[in-house]
Amino acid sequence: MESTTLLWVIFWSTFVLVSAIDYAVVTHRKKPIGVQSALRWTGLWVLVALAFSIAIYKLHPNGKAVFMEYISGYLTEYSLSVDNLFVFILIFSLMGVKDVAQPKLIKLGIYLSIVLRIVFIVFGIALVTKFSWLLYVFGALLVWTAYKMIATEEDDQVQPEKNILYRAAAKFLPVHNDPQENKRLFARYDGKFFITPFFLVFVVIGSTDVLFAVDSIPAIMGISQDPFVVLTSNIFAVLGLNSLFFAIRGIMGLFRFLKHGVSIILFFIGGKMIIPGIGHLLDLLGAHRIGHGLEGTEHWFKVHTSASLLVIGLILLVSIVMSVWYEKDAHPDSPAHK
Repeated sequence: MESTTLLWVIFWSTFVLVSAIDYAVVTHRKKPIGVQSALRWTGLWVLVALAFSIAIYKLHPNGKAVFMEYISGYLTEYSLSVDNLFVFILIFSLMGVKDVAQPKLIKLGIYLSIVLRIVFIVFGIALVTKFSWLLYVFGALLVWTAYKMIATEEDDQVQPEKNILYRAAAKFLPVHNDPQENKRLFARYDGKFFITPFFLVFVVIGSTDVLFAVDSIPAIMGISQDPFVVLTSNIFAVLGLNSLFFAIRGIMGLFRFLKHGVSIILFFIGGKMIIPGIGHLLDLLGAHRIGHGLEGTEHWFKVHTSASLLVIGLILLVSIVMSVWYEKDAHPDSPAHK
């Protein structure tokens, strides 16, 4: 068996095993998930993803370079996923979702996210392979996303009542408002079919997942266009988000500046994708020296794959350290850092 084939077998086997364990934990848990338990499970899934990176380093024919791209992609996608979970927390708060229903909703959202990412990855790589200029479009999209992430308050980003799919479902489908129906998407009463408020929340979560996928795929493709790296780093980043959700909900104060860090990462990756295009344009306009210099940035980052990893890692580290310091100074008695 070839080494790359073996890595694919390891990946899909791990994916199935992790998904089964995570699903069993969610569906059979009777008590609410505490912060410490959630952090332990989160740490386990991160270790699984890192263990796979070691397998890449040892088994892949181009182990070191692919290892660097995988880690860079994983950190970027994981940080995006963490920021996205803040949005889920806000959606649940605004829509009054009970604690008992939240694990199932997150789990459904993760499965939907994985399907969407696979679809977007397949089509995205195919389009970029045929139309390389689309990388410049993706880069511009990331820069715009970075700006909107900083300029827009979290509360303004999430308005369930204005979600077009939510409004359509609530308008055209009968809704049964039995407060006991907190974990079912559909219900049947007196021989009639109804959707539940749980279904409406899932509609909002699902449509939000589409936006997340639109942001995340250009981000990873700014690091690598290798289907193996793009797919594995993306899926490992969303596995285990159920436990991460409850960890974040309990220690939200420690992530105050994460959104700023993520936006800087998106700006950095988007800039890497755009600069060669600007260089090519300047070259056409006669500014050959500057143009060639800018065009060479893409080649430089491909040769020095560790540079992107170092920048992404430092940005995340600084944003987390600043968040911890801020929380400690602003709320010295907060349980988040005790």
